[in-house]
Amino acid sequence: MSERLYGPCSSCRDELRASMGGEKREVTAEDYVPKMNVTPNAVASKE
Repeated sequence: MSERLYGPCSSCRDELRASMGGEKREVTAEDYVPKMNVTPNAVASKE
């Protein structure tokens, strides 16, 4: 694959890593809690 057709050049990538790179950190996401704004289906709750 030709580098000129594949994103930034090698020197630009090195410069971006030096200027934008940082320490690796752990990212935690909150648990998904579904929003209950819809009433349950009448057939599903029939007993």
